[in-house]
Amino acid sequence: MYFIDIAYAKAVAETAETVEETGLMASLGLDGRLFIFQLINFAIVAIILWFLVLKPLVKKLAERQKLIDGGLDNAKKAQEQMERSEVDYRAKISEAKKEAQTILEKTKKDAKTLSENLKIKAKQEIENLAEQAKKNILKEKDEMMIGLKGETANLIIAALEKILKEKMTGEKDKKFVEEALKSLK
Repeated sequence: MYFIDIAYAKAVAETAETVEETGLMASLGLDGRLFIFQLINFAIVAIILWFLVLKPLVKKLAERQKLIDGGLDNAKKAQEQMERSEVDYRAKISEAKKEAQTILEKTKKDAKTLSENLKIKAKQEIENLAEQAKKNILKEKDEMMIGLKGETANLIIAALEKILKEKMTGEKDKKFVEEALKSLK
């Protein structure tokens, strides 16, 4: 075992010398020049990606976010406007219903007044017609009475002539008719 320890110690010593000669990067298995070139390549690719892809992409995403935010604001404004419009609509409907009710009540009142006026007018016309009919009846009655008195007077004269067998003179006739008419009343 001693031999293995010596070989191991020798290998460790050689490795330590190599590490000191080539440096820490070589011990990790990295080549310093190759690493620097790869780092420069990475930086160039990162810059190209930043300016050609990421920066326009970020700009487009910002514009898109701004557009979405504007759309949401417009949607909120439209929603608020719609709510205000609905409130106005309901208020106008309520006002229209009140006006309709007022007009309906006024119309009923006017119809009732008109109906009462028409009834009163019809009643007056009926009363006027009844009064006119009464006047006509009284007039006809008076005319009939005059006619009846004249006929009655003629009948009385005719009857008296037959009874008395003498013709009465105008003066006697007149006096007799007047007395007969007075007794008829």
